Amino acid sequence: MDYHKHRFQDNSLMIFKNTQVVAVLPANKLDNTIFSHQGLTYGGLVYSEKLKMEQVLDLYKSILKYLSEKGIDKVVIKELPYIYQKFPNDDFKYIAFILKAKLLKRDALSVIDYSSTFKIASNRKEGLKKAEENQLVLKEENDFQGFWNLILEPNLLKKYKTAPVHSLEEIQHLKHKFPKNIRQFNVYKHDEIVAGTTIFETEHVAHCQYISANTEKNKLGSLDFLHYKLITDVFKHKAYYDFGISNENSGRQLNKGLLFWKEGFGARTVTQDVYEIETSQVNLIDEVLI
Repeated sequence: MDYHKHRFQDNSLMIFKNTQVVAVLPANKLDNTIFSHQGLTYGGLVYSEKLKMEQVLDLYKSILKYLSEKGIDKVVIKELPYIYQKFPNDDFKYIAFILKAKLLKRDALSVIDYSSTFKIASNRKEGLKKAEENQLVLKEENDFQGFWNLILEPNLLKKYKTAPVHSLEEIQHLKHKFPKNIRQFNVYKHDEIVAGTTIFETEHVAHCQYISANTEKNKLGSLDFLHYKLITDVFKHKAYYDFGISNENSGRQLNKGLLFWKEGFGARTVTQDVYEIETSQVNLIDEVLI
């Protein structure tokens, strides 16, 4: 997280048992609230699969008690969606219920589950046919400059008056740090870049961090071609293909056009919740185990 440390007041925590670290909570502080972490896509407590539920309860009790003593009133935690977990683990959902946590946000991720039968719709295949007629070519690149400067940044500025979460320098830095996990795929018509996507790859998931194309995407079929190739070839060995969120306004509105396009590839909805916990509720954990 060092690349954007200037944007946040870090308040990450390490939890020890005797002299051994048993868990970490990447976090930042804003006023009298701790967030896990506003600079990360996914949040929550990180701990070994060896820990059982009773021990996890003890971890949260220790954290909330410590933060309360430090004058922190609230903790906001983004959960890790189950598709990213290495083993079944809904500990936090249960703990959030016990602590009477407030649901602040629910994002709708559009995800393809490779273990299930999914069908690619005819209109997506029509886009693929257009791409073949236009002789589009898919390439994996180590350089992000073309996609950032010619496609992504101009599109976000024009449509949303904003910029990518990662600057060109930041994404290049992350690629250097994690060369096997951050991958860039571009689509070309002859030698001109017409579309691209930045993939964050984990053990089980290929996640589309950025997706963008030029104004001729519907005429060329560039995005249909791009994701068809990635889904059916490049990442077919994964457990999941995650298009990212299809909602706005903290999950209260769905972008139906975007959702329709993603579902055309066979994607279905997986949710990610954000909860607010009052540290004063820590004593409720003592009432759980009988």
